Amino acid sequence: MSTSRSYFDDLYRNNDDPWRYRTSWYERRKRDLVLASLPRERYESAFEPACSNGELSAMIARRCTRLLACDVSEAAVRSASERLADTSNIALEQRAVPDEWPTDARFDLIVISELAYYLSPEATATLARHASTSLSDNGTLVACHWRHPFEGKLQSAEDIHATFDAAFHGVRIVQHAEADFILDVWSKDGRSIAQREGIA
Repeated sequence: MSTSRSYFDDLYRNNDDPWRYRTSWYERRKRDLVLASLPRERYESAFEPACSNGELSAMIARRCTRLLACDVSEAAVRSASERLADTSNIALEQRAVPDEWPTDARFDLIVISELAYYLSPEATATLARHASTSLSDNGTLVACHWRHPFEGKLQSAEDIHATFDAAFHGVRIVQHAEADFILDVWSKDGRSIAQREGIA
């Protein structure tokens, strides 16, 4: 069983920033690391499920032509809409993944951050398959997850990233692990940043 929609509705009911995305140095630093790990400077079409209040979305939007961002919580989508009101290249939707994954769309960047430990192992495997199928031939997949225990956590970050590694048909080009979180990046064409620049 995965975490219910009502759990997230309750979180956002009295606080539009329950994880301190706006105010925490930890969160700001992590966002910078996520963006720095991307092997390409620009992307055409990106997807960010579980966008919360849109702080990471705002940064992804600067690196792509179009971004589809979604969250299971209506309140989170509303908060993200306010945060991103001046950003014209983002479409925001209320969706629950993996069940409502946009299977008819293709993306060259997918960012899955702080999401999969709310899902069962079976749902995470489905999420990983959807991500691999929806990614373009030269696309990039990013996964980033908190390592510490918390109430409601259904899986470890290590197990989640192992699921993505098994399902993804590209090559992992970045792996960053520290005490608090794991960040992995896979590329379908397998080229490193130096190879893309023609210097390796």
